Amino acid sequence: MSIARELAQRVCALRYEDLPPAAIEQAGICILDTIGITLAGSREDTALIAGRALGSGSGPSLVFGHQRRVSALDAAVLNGTAAHALDFDDSNNRAGTHPSAPIMAALFAIADEIGCTGRDFITASAAGHEVSARLGMAVNFHHYIKGWQPAATMGAFGAAAACARVLGLNAEQTAVAIACAASLASGIKANIGTMMKPQHIGHNARNGLYAALLAREGYTANTASIFEAKQGFFNVYNGAGNYDAAKVLQDWGSPLELASGISIKKYPCCGSTHAAIDALLALVRQHGVKADQVTRLDGWVHARRLIHTDRPQPATSVDAKFSLQYCLARALTDGGIIIEHFEGDAYGDPAIRRLLQRIHVAPYSEEQFGDNSDGAAVRLTLDNGRVLDMKIDDRTPITRESLEWKFMNCAARACSKAGAAKVMALVDDLPQLGDIRHLTTELAAAVD
Repeated sequence: MSIARELAQRVCALRYEDLPPAAIEQAGICILDTIGITLAGSREDTALIAGRALGSGSGPSLVFGHQRRVSALDAAVLNGTAAHALDFDDSNNRAGTHPSAPIMAALFAIADEIGCTGRDFITASAAGHEVSARLGMAVNFHHYIKGWQPAATMGAFGAAAACARVLGLNAEQTAVAIACAASLASGIKANIGTMMKPQHIGHNARNGLYAALLAREGYTANTASIFEAKQGFFNVYNGAGNYDAAKVLQDWGSPLELASGISIKKYPCCGSTHAAIDALLALVRQHGVKADQVTRLDGWVHARRLIHTDRPQPATSVDAKFSLQYCLARALTDGGIIIEHFEGDAYGDPAIRRLLQRIHVAPYSEEQFGDNSDGAAVRLTLDNGRVLDMKIDDRTPITRESLEWKFMNCAARACSKAGAAKVMALVDDLPQLGDIRHLTTELAAAVD
């Protein structure tokens, strides 16, 4: 049987009762986190301009951070774009994706139109996460290095699977949705550092939802070999010999990616900088180092991560999010990374610009990390000649306390504090929610 049809059968077979507690708990975390970063991103130019470009249409689906309601397809675009606007959304490092943003943007959009229970929403999100992650693992990391943005391309499949599940499509229809998504998946890394990168997520959230709606209406697509054909997804997007199709179905759901593969961001910048930031902050806190004591800062990350983060002189606030040098400079100077560090002309701060001259980054060697691509190392050379080193194998996970702080801090950019607290309480009780529209109604009421 074809990969598309096998995926479809698994999506349709998934039940809430089969989800382990860890997956249900992580679903709530991902949903809360995605709502928060979408609210924060909703006031960014990349989201506001996208809204103007779509025009003044109306419909049932909420545009987060506003009281405006539009068609489900338009809401998916706008909320997906806002969710990725600050580069603060979660990631799956094994698949090279930002999974929740396109999945949640599409799911909330269609759920506002048709209604669904909290349990159905969680189950659909689990299906979307599994599909996008499994396909991501099959094509990465060649897909990533070749120049595709996997968060976008895999996001289309995740959104399609999730929406097919919440729409109640059968296995044949779900396979069509997945096959349609194969022709709609897009997003190239040459647009990293511009407004178009977050638009990739919105575009693919819409395309995933559109694929599921096409399938519901009776569309046809190549469900027999859309991935495997000579001119199918794998060969066209990656090239022969540059993917491992077996990874899509191998050990499916053991464990579910939603339970084990999701990393919540602590900093509003490219995830490829996070391990190095964590290592630097650990070193600074351990030794009480001040920026003016540092004569040289060296940082090492995997070569694949350095391709798009070696930006010694960021030229815009968006560019700064992808500058490992800038992020290290901010972490050293301010003891952390916050949204304000990427607003206005903060990247041009004279003290930061001077510090950038002392920061040097390079790809780490196999001797440093073996085949691990998630670690980082930093070295500080101080003005007294002392040298301090720190190496970590992966970024450190976020705590529940930090997650709640992040949500409230992000939500405050668009919502009242009391309204944000009500939204957080509803998400915490999502398995008991009879209709997801109670949550989006509360979100609209919370807008300042």
